[in-house]
Amino acid sequence: MSDGIFTLDAEVRNDLGKGASRRLRHAGKVPAVLYGAGQKAVSLTLSHNKVFQAQEFEAFYSHVLTLNIAGESVEVLVKDMQRHAFRQIVTHIDFLRVDAKKAVHTNIPLHFINEKECNAIKVLGGHAETHMADVEISCLPADLPEFIEVDLTNVELGQTLHLTDLVLPKGVTLLELNKGESHDLAVVTVKASKGPKADDAEEEATEA
Repeated sequence: MSDGIFTLDAEVRNDLGKGASRRLRHAGKVPAVLYGAGQKAVSLTLSHNKVFQAQEFEAFYSHVLTLNIAGESVEVLVKDMQRHAFRQIVTHIDFLRVDAKKAVHTNIPLHFINEKECNAIKVLGGHAETHMADVEISCLPADLPEFIEVDLTNVELGQTLHLTDLVLPKGVTLLELNKGESHDLAVVTVKASKGPKADDAEEEATEA
């Protein structure tokens, strides 16, 4: 993936309001707001084509991005993105300033891997039922992962992996677990498939 996906040119805008935003969208621009790090919020505009191309990559939502604003490079995270109800149009973005010395809180996608190598799925005919697609993490910007892997290789039939079972990159913590033991939520369960196929496969594996 090109690093250019994570660098966007932006312009400061002074023409505010719904009417102004509508005119910007008609001109192929995306209105945006930059805030955070104890600084005053700044209204921006970006090229819709560039934004639309970038947002098609999953990493766009969890990677530290660089905004070039009047010759200044500002590191940011995407905190919110609004889209048109039925057209392929990004209508607004909220960016959050990033301080290299301060932890960021953001949502990171989960990647479920090695499903085909899972004996409970491959041999016993089970299937993986996922309970969440992403997790909220805290870490320094330099430690921010693009995703967290959930390895299904050794998961048994009927077994559930929880948040505490995830292997986290260095410096990364799960915010949900900070709320107590009762928040060790289920991430994925390998369940038996309904029907005779799963039963037959399980019998064959037992006999073997």
